[in-house]
Amino acid sequence: MLSMAAVPATAHEVRPAVADVTVGEQTVDLSVRLVLEQVLVEMDLTGLEDTDESVLAAQYDALRAEDADKLTAELNAVWPSLAPRFIIKAGETAVLARIVSVEVPPVGNTDLPRDTVLTLQADLPADGSAVQIGWAESFGSLVVRQADGDAGSYAALLEGGDMSDPLPRVGVSADSAGAVFARYIVSGFEHIVPKGLDHILFVLGLFLYALRAGPLLAQVTAFTLAHTVTLALASLKILSVPTGIVEPLIAASIVYVAVENIFGGKIGTLRVAVVFGFGLLHGLGFASVLGDVGLQDSRFVIGLIGFNIGVEFGQLSVIALAFVLVGWPFGQKLWYRTRVVIPASTAIALVGAWWTVERVFL
Repeated sequence: MLSMAAVPATAHEVRPAVADVTVGEQTVDLSVRLVLEQVLVEMDLTGLEDTDESVLAAQYDALRAEDADKLTAELNAVWPSLAPRFIIKAGETAVLARIVSVEVPPVGNTDLPRDTVLTLQADLPADGSAVQIGWAESFGSLVVRQADGDAGSYAALLEGGDMSDPLPRVGVSADSAGAVFARYIVSGFEHIVPKGLDHILFVLGLFLYALRAGPLLAQVTAFTLAHTVTLALASLKILSVPTGIVEPLIAASIVYVAVENIFGGKIGTLRVAVVFGFGLLHGLGFASVLGDVGLQDSRFVIGLIGFNIGVEFGQLSVIALAFVLVGWPFGQKLWYRTRVVIPASTAIALVGAWWTVERVFL
């Protein structure tokens, strides 16, 4: 087994919170792992990757040095105003959660995040309606997971104030395998379009290298095979590489394919081999998304295959759109390379270069 130790997140990195949900007949229980200090200062995490970008960064940093009892007391004091922002709906009925317990770690290394575990409970109406979970958009991303030990297992990464799918109560029929499969296809597609700009630019780099079906097919096939392998290995926890290594290398791969497009040349074994290698990296990037969302054991294979199919649909849609907008009307023009391929590849290379620097140093 090949394994590399994970790089700890810094205290300033914005990460998804995780809510494990248990839906009973009369109550819903949530165990939410989150950075409590961000919630208490009401930091707007929309679009942030680093808390230092927020105007509330100083207040956030000050709270990270406060002891657990003080943070717990502050949370209890403001909970009446915060509770409606932890959104729980049973059918069309909104219910408010109460705090059952708060587990705040003691002050330690303030260069690392402090994850608080907040246990909540809410009473449900007697109509048996399914439950949806979400929270305010300003709180950032939220992973919602329901694991009841059978086919009803559910996991989703929610962004932009989205709500989870309806989660059935105990004794209510769970989603079918087909519904789970479809949900992961959608998740994989969304990871490319619209969320995966780095993957989109890489695929556009492959498209710009040559319009002919043969070279394009060779590259896309190599890329697909490679990221399928590492996506599976990483999801099975056979292979683990820190995102701090993977993400800069993905950005560097964008630079490479774009620069090679500028200098041109015929498709050959080396280009296909390089694309295959970069596909291995991108597969690790895809796996990080599934790592956030989680693949429940009872639906592991279905979820993995569905997510990968969704990724492929996303990539093919990018290529199809590029062909319709650029390749088909202009691909046979004498000036196509000088006015389209080289300028577009230059722009892609510059964006990739900036991302490489940003992901390594900033």
